[in-house]
Amino acid sequence: MDQGLRYSSSRETTVRSSDERSKFEAEASEQGLYFPGSLGASPHFQPPSTRFSKLADSFRAQSPRLYHVADRVVKYIRGPRPKVDLLNPVPLLGRTYNFKGRRFIIAFEPAIIRITRPLTATWLFVLLVAAYIISFSFLARAQWYTIPASSFIGCTSVYWTRDAGCGLDGSLCAPFSNSSFDFRCPAQCSSVVLQNPRLVGDESVDFVPLLVGGGDSQKTYRADSFICASAIQAGLFSDSTGGCASVNLVGNFTNYLPTTAFGLSSIGFPSVFPMSFRFSPSNILTHCTDLRTPALAFNICITCLLFFVLRPKAIVMWWCLVCIGFWHIALFSQPQATPPPLDVAFGAFLPTLFVCYGFWRVAVRFTLPLFANAPFEAMIWYLAPYWTGVLTNLTMDQIPIERLTAADIKQQPGGVVALIIIVLILLVLVVNQIRVIRKTGWLPYYLGWYILGGLVTLVLALLPGLQFRLHHYIISMALFPGIGFPTRLSAIYQGFLLGMFLNGVAAFGFDSILQTAASLVGDGTTGSPLPTFLTNSTTYNASIALANQTISWHGMPTAIATQGWNGFALLVDDVEVYVGTALNYSLAALEAGLPHFFRLAYTTGGTPGDFTMPATLWPNGTWVGPLPGAS
Repeated sequence: MDQGLRYSSSRETTVRSSDERSKFEAEASEQGLYFPGSLGASPHFQPPSTRFSKLADSFRAQSPRLYHVADRVVKYIRGPRPKVDLLNPVPLLGRTYNFKGRRFIIAFEPAIIRITRPLTATWLFVLLVAAYIISFSFLARAQWYTIPASSFIGCTSVYWTRDAGCGLDGSLCAPFSNSSFDFRCPAQCSSVVLQNPRLVGDESVDFVPLLVGGGDSQKTYRADSFICASAIQAGLFSDSTGGCASVNLVGNFTNYLPTTAFGLSSIGFPSVFPMSFRFSPSNILTHCTDLRTPALAFNICITCLLFFVLRPKAIVMWWCLVCIGFWHIALFSQPQATPPPLDVAFGAFLPTLFVCYGFWRVAVRFTLPLFANAPFEAMIWYLAPYWTGVLTNLTMDQIPIERLTAADIKQQPGGVVALIIIVLILLVLVVNQIRVIRKTGWLPYYLGWYILGGLVTLVLALLPGLQFRLHHYIISMALFPGIGFPTRLSAIYQGFLLGMFLNGVAAFGFDSILQTAASLVGDGTTGSPLPTFLTNSTTYNASIALANQTISWHGMPTAIATQGWNGFALLVDDVEVYVGTALNYSLAALEAGLPHFFRLAYTTGGTPGDFTMPATLWPNGTWVGPLPGAS
């Protein structure tokens, strides 16, 4: 029977025999060098300096009870001396069990090793690696390179950008009608949501795909709706496979109706908007099915084959997991763009290899080789959490936390509760791992490094003008050194943290741990000053026809003008209609009988800051002032 490989930990220490130890302690005690009861004393090392001994004796004399407690705490944290190695895990499916006086022998793991031994030849592994690379390349080609690159759009692609992004009267987003485009969407766009609140008329939308309209018989959507999610809701293709369609601009439309279909809900907009679109099937594009699900099945099978059948050396297995996970994310499950930018992917791949080699050195080499005689068990402990981490965008999708920033967590419903639950789970896992580390006697060493790292992190977080951002790839890098022990839980942690690290760097790159507020806010509000409307429910005269109405706003205070603000921008029905220094705007161009929504912002050089919340003018002439805050 193949006994497999057994690797001893490098954390070995020389242990004296009991006779040598007793002789050493006796001699040391006679010379005054050994104090069995002193604080933190170790029978295997020379005692602290005389000065420290005097302080310890003084502390013991003045507070014997407190000294006793402190001594026990120190000795507990210090753990055994000399340091010891944990026993290697014995295969669960390759051992003898005793139950009620009977012995049961389970030899599943040895049987696997015996049956698959002919398939572990090096030449076969090299051949299969070459076949895998060729197969994976053809799969990637079929995914991205059989239709024009210009046909691909992302899950958040839109025709009309938010607020004043399309310029005055939307001129930067023209043409508004009589234009069509054949496009291909990736899979899983239904889960891509807004990261900041978006105003549609007087309704705020957040943490859902932006869909406005689609409830009329022709399925007409407002032009700032996510195109891919709209096509899914309109039934052009499924969310799981993605697909192709043709989008047709139809220009001005009034009263967009909400609808719910295929798991997606849209909101309505009761006024007029200058650009709209509808869908029709594409007769031009082919090869439209997203292959990420077949690619995932293929890669899962390959990794299972590596553990279960081919069983290469542990270091080779590690590099296979690193490469397969990274390129699956970069090319299939979460590419940084569509089609994937290969130059960006290769730019992140080399530093990823360096970091993963560090993972091997500090942790993995103490755990993965110990499962050489338990291939099935290793496959379970490593691959299940590994693929959970690689697919973080899916496995963690239902957790209401998108970004680890205080503002996002407070803003998203259930974010605080989810964070508390995650912290409690992590606390239990960390406490258990601390218990494991203490058994080896290495706890003071690890505590020292983690305390130092925590202090450095604290200093970085307090730097002025920058905000601390804890990316999930950084979490993996921080936790990996503490999981390099021969336990099954360490194997699970290593698999998950590797997958999560690869997901972070392949999908987002090595983003900085420190970022400016502007880079974090994205398309959210910036905290700029807000103007105020002079028109209110009292000053607005509903008896005057809409064509003769004018709204106005307060002039710019001197304190704000000295900050560089020099004008105003006005949105009417979510379209920028005015930029300048005037303090009023005529409503003659607006259509009567419809509600209208007004938002105002200061500008600097024609570029607006934050807009106010909307003021609403209802068809019956009722003016409702804006709520406090920015939009």
